[in-house]
Amino acid sequence: MKVVLFCGGPSLRLPEQAEAVPKPMVQIGYRPVLWHVMRYYAHFGWQDFVLCLGQRADLIKHYFLEYDEALSNDFVLSDGGRSVELLGSDIASWRITFADTGLRTTVGERLRAVRSHVAGEELFLANYGDVVTDAPLDEIVADFRARSEVAALLAVRPAYSFHLVDDDGEGRVSGLRDVQRADLWINGGYYIFRQAIFDYIRPGEELTEEPFRRLVEAGQLLAYRYEGFYTSMDTLKDLQRLQQLSETGRPPWALWLPGGDGRDRSWSISSPAGTR
Repeated sequence: MKVVLFCGGPSLRLPEQAEAVPKPMVQIGYRPVLWHVMRYYAHFGWQDFVLCLGQRADLIKHYFLEYDEALSNDFVLSDGGRSVELLGSDIASWRITFADTGLRTTVGERLRAVRSHVAGEELFLANYGDVVTDAPLDEIVADFRARSEVAALLAVRPAYSFHLVDDDGEGRVSGLRDVQRADLWINGGYYIFRQAIFDYIRPGEELTEEPFRRLVEAGQLLAYRYEGFYTSMDTLKDLQRLQQLSETGRPPWALWLPGGDGRDRSWSISSPAGTR
């Protein structure tokens, strides 16, 4: 099963970096966040990736063309540094397609641009390349495979604490609700699609706007609710949090580490037939 990763959005200029870089290429520990997302999928056996490139595609291409396995694996150095024996490997079994999908293209257009690369796949996965989680995605995909809907997304709780304001219609506040205590769920950016998704996307459309509205109207979009670890990398604060978690040596999204893939993470969907 192939994994489509949207890596072509605007680049970011961070305080510690001299030039703007694609957000998926921002470093978390030794590796960019894109690698962490890909390693998460690879943990479940999904190692055939399609990268939808755009802004600063050269940086992403060069990163993998010059990939150094020794940075994140143990190794033995001998012969005065002329011999390196790797004791582990990250990407030896990965297959990565690098597809130019335009500089200023919507996500819907990027997905349409790689349609030929996922042709023949009963299901395929998609992600923005800058969000990490420890969700048991294999279980969720297995549930989706047994159903008939066209698309599904991972729904998560808002990461930040802020207050929703209710008013009486005349400007007076009638209530304040902490968003984390309210029954609110947001799109977590982890998607599962069947080939029929392409029937819902028209030229120039943003994936989560018109196409998703059509799916909702047709009853063809599922939301898998997950309350475990999830973080998007949208702000400098997010980046700092991810870096701090990485520095512990056992970040929660790193299910590939020994003992990292516990099976106590529950999920549910709105339909009573799918609740577990």
